[in-house]
Amino acid sequence: MEKKWEELSSDEKQEVLFQKWLSPKDPEGNDLKFQSPQAEKAYKERITRLIDAIQLKKKPDRVPVFTIYGFYPALYAGFTPQEVMYDYDKCLMAHNKYLLDFAPDGHIGAVVPGPGKLFDILDYKLYKWPGHGVAPQHSYQCNEGEYMKADEYDAFIDDPSNFYSNVYLPRIFGALEHFHAFSISDVLEMYGAGFNFIPFGLPPVQAAYKALFDAGAEALKWVGSMVAWATEMAAAGFPAFWDGPAKPPFDMIGDTLRGTKGIMTDMYRQPDKLLQALEAMTPLVIKNGVAGVKASGVPVVAIVMHKGADGFLSDEQYKKFYWPPFRKLLMGLIDEGIVPFCFVEGGYNSRLKVIRDVPKGKVIWWLDRTDMAKAKKILGDVACIGGNIAPDLLAVGTPQQVKDYAKKLIDTCGKGGGYILGNGTVIEQAKPENLHAMIDTAKEYGVYK
Repeated sequence: MEKKWEELSSDEKQEVLFQKWLSPKDPEGNDLKFQSPQAEKAYKERITRLIDAIQLKKKPDRVPVFTIYGFYPALYAGFTPQEVMYDYDKCLMAHNKYLLDFAPDGHIGAVVPGPGKLFDILDYKLYKWPGHGVAPQHSYQCNEGEYMKADEYDAFIDDPSNFYSNVYLPRIFGALEHFHAFSISDVLEMYGAGFNFIPFGLPPVQAAYKALFDAGAEALKWVGSMVAWATEMAAAGFPAFWDGPAKPPFDMIGDTLRGTKGIMTDMYRQPDKLLQALEAMTPLVIKNGVAGVKASGVPVVAIVMHKGADGFLSDEQYKKFYWPPFRKLLMGLIDEGIVPFCFVEGGYNSRLKVIRDVPKGKVIWWLDRTDMAKAKKILGDVACIGGNIAPDLLAVGTPQQVKDYAKKLIDTCGKGGGYILGNGTVIEQAKPENLHAMIDTAKEYGVYK
């Protein structure tokens, strides 16, 4: 008798997800029709190469190569970041050119620019974006603030979803200032139910809901074009490497709820409340990660990490506030067969011994400014590692400098498998010849004999 999903082990679930990744479906749920037998072969070779690295297999064919980019595809194609945020055809043209010209082993989709019109409709406050607070040719800028006040922890802990809907969203979207979410629990008796609907008759509330409907229509238009592009690229032989992104619970609260200053002071002024909030946040992040994988069929979830880097927290603070809920997040995803792609911005030299406490062959640590020889020594027998080529080297270095550094990484980290070559953090500016040098080095020098 076939086992139910909940009866499978994490290893069995991972294998099921990997097999689905290897045999993709189109948006209608049918087997994907590849453009050619060569495209199908290339697609499966690329995914197999990535799976071998994740599972620390000793004999993959070569070191995989993967790039993480922001607005670079737009600039490479001759568009401004503002153009690709508002013209989805230009966005897809840019990403199509980027992927076909450089041909890495996986891609992150075309979603980074985001739908500019949606942000206009909702009057987004959390970020400045190209043409809206920053120059059209530049990237985003976060408007960090205390979008959850220091005395609101109890409200968040009691019902995080309600807090997001009724407090947080109206603060970061100007058009939702008067948003009032419907609560079914308030409708007790027929003679009192009418009172619950009074807010929905008020013009400011109706305007907020209209903005939501308009934003939803734009989101459907945007995501439809993104899915169509990803399907086309898969048919051409290029797989998506991750779904997401997600964040560790500490970063979820510290980046966009309390802000850096707020969460740093909370560790001293109300540590117990912060710990409770981190505990309440964790199941939500796991749930969202699982839902994303089910929707996309890509079994890797990108987890973008900020405030755990060297220098942000002491070792004691990291072990108390950051790592425990983060590890629960990792284990929650791993238990569902999902591979967390931990995108570590900054250095993580002081954290390596702590983060090796994960099951073998289940996690990717993508490292930016970390000592890679040290990372390989400490993490190499339990987790795949990747990254470390600096964006500044790609922007101002020479192709030979890039090749030399890529070879050094392959020699240091690639022995025995478990390494993916790539840039350490997001590419915005880079010389095309340097990107080619990085990718070509993996394909030519990174071959396992």
